[in-house]
Amino acid sequence: MNSASANSHKLILVTGPARSGKSEWAESLAINSGKKVIYIATSQVDANDLEWQTRIERHKNRRSSDWITLEIPVKLSETLAAYSDEDFCILVDSLGTWLANILEQDEEVWNETLEALIESLFKASGHVILVAEETGWGVVPSFPIGRLFRDRLGNLIRRVGVISDSVYLVTGGHVLDLSALGVPLKF
Repeated sequence: MNSASANSHKLILVTGPARSGKSEWAESLAINSGKKVIYIATSQVDANDLEWQTRIERHKNRRSSDWITLEIPVKLSETLAAYSDEDFCILVDSLGTWLANILEQDEEVWNETLEALIESLFKASGHVILVAEETGWGVVPSFPIGRLFRDRLGNLIRRVGVISDSVYLVTGGHVLDLSALGVPLKF
């Protein structure tokens, strides 16, 4: 990380397609922060989905035993607020999974949830690293729920990206520092 990592607060977004290495890059950033890591897993364990359990286990096996792991499928804003401390680096993996867990929220409740998350990110006093999936690069989903997920996730990533100190795109076996290469869009 650059010299900005000495600051007590730093917000980092790591985004990219499936199986691109987003989580591994985010984990390396957390290790390099020099802070105690709190890993927030947003997935929900489904005993009937063995493939999903295998994915979760692969993530668990990569993490340091020194890390504190919290399984938080829904109450992300509240958890960020509760664990906000300049001595911590909070790694959230992932925003897409978190969104899937609350996708049934109506538009008004979703907007309140989104604003609460953004507010909790502004108030965080330690480092926060967020992993997010890119879903909007393909065809428009044929089902309304798929379009809702894609649109909400795209908006969520955009909202987080413009307030982040660093934004990384992980794709094709490479990490691109979008903060250094691009200009953030404003709302």
